[in-house]
Amino acid sequence: MASQQQQAGGAMSQPGLQQPTSLQQQQQQLSQQQDFDPVHRFKMLIPQLKESLQNLMKIASLNLAQNTSIDNGIKSSDTPVQRFDKSLEEFYALCDQLELCLRLAYECLSQSIDSAKHSPNLVPTATKPDTVQTESMSYAQYLGMIKSQISCAKDIHNALLECSKKIAGKGQPQGIM
Repeated sequence: MASQQQQAGGAMSQPGLQQPTSLQQQQQQLSQQQDFDPVHRFKMLIPQLKESLQNLMKIASLNLAQNTSIDNGIKSSDTPVQRFDKSLEEFYALCDQLELCLRLAYECLSQSIDSAKHSPNLVPTATKPDTVQTESMSYAQYLGMIKSQISCAKDIHNALLECSKKIAGKGQPQGIM
């Protein structure tokens, strides 16, 4: 009996110890999800882009001032100059990342809209007939939707087959048939 209580006590203490790790895991998963979220990533890149643009303009103005003084014969070109091309490249790289984030967000939105359009409502489960959801569709509606999706898939399949036959037919010489 004492060993059963110790085992039960040991089992009780283990979930208490695992709880902080599960909380840490949840926080890590949340941060990973935010890293993959294109809108969140976009929001994180905007301050970096602003800083990069400020740095680019600062370097451009310093280089312009130095070139002007060299052209006027006031200064020589002995002083080190910051590289404009590197700061411009950094700015363009951030712009490219922002563009990719926006494209990804647009694609996610398009897929979400298409998903809602082609499968807007849930079918109620047979295990819980007493809890009818107001948003759910009837089984007949669901079958109709599935039949239209199958028909569309067959049309696409047939179109791809015809296209592949046309491509294969162009590769063969006409006189051998």
